[in-house]
Amino acid sequence: MKVQGEITRGTTNPNRLRRVDRWIAWWCGRALRDAAEPLVVDLGYGATPITAVELRARLARVRPDVRVTGLEIDPARVAAAQPAADPPGLTFARGGFELAGLRPVVVRAFNVLRQYDESAVPGAWTTVTAALAPGGWLVEGTCDELGRLGSWVALPAGSAVPATLTLAAKLATLESPATFAERLPKALIHRNVPGEPVHDLLRALDDAWRHAAPLAVFGPRQRWLDTVSRLHASGWPVLDTRHRWRLGELTVPWPGTRH
Repeated sequence: MKVQGEITRGTTNPNRLRRVDRWIAWWCGRALRDAAEPLVVDLGYGATPITAVELRARLARVRPDVRVTGLEIDPARVAAAQPAADPPGLTFARGGFELAGLRPVVVRAFNVLRQYDESAVPGAWTTVTAALAPGGWLVEGTCDELGRLGSWVALPAGSAVPATLTLAAKLATLESPATFAERLPKALIHRNVPGEPVHDLLRALDDAWRHAAPLAVFGPRQRWLDTVSRLHASGWPVLDTRHRWRLGELTVPWPGTRH
């Protein structure tokens, strides 16, 4: 099977993907619990295997027998990751968007497509979601180097269109929701211009953040909770609840348009 994709920079850090991992455990938890074969792919794990190791540990809380396979195009990275393997729970192999012929329930592809041209995104989405197990999910996005700010989309099996967009931040370091623009998924980063839904979303979120400024005296979490409440009250559909907001998250339908 031909490997599809390009070698990326591969930079990563321990704990960088904790926010998206936590969200995957929540959003994809039922799919993992119901799966006959609880296989998850960490697509493009990078120069070190740490993100795959962490993903396996976090998802084991949802499904103790979960299996994670880290895929990389660069054979040298696959070889370097082998000492971290713990078969059958954690393995590493060479592969790209074709997923090396695997049929996972979940694929996490983070900080991968950001390094591609925007025109490559739809094809990559289509290829990955076509290979998912029924009921599976592709979670694709990006975050900053320390994992304090990020965003991602979730696509169901067989779909070329995301179902959701999630924004997530460490609230203690969030200066303004406008900074999410720096870490939007590749499909949206050039769409943050007037007239585009994601631009409207970020502007509405930033307006709500400013109106919630008086609550900053009670801490960044209270300000964020009020911000998302205001956004929802103004008519924006919000798919998660206050419990998720407390974690610095916000999940809306793709691409964040009003119903």
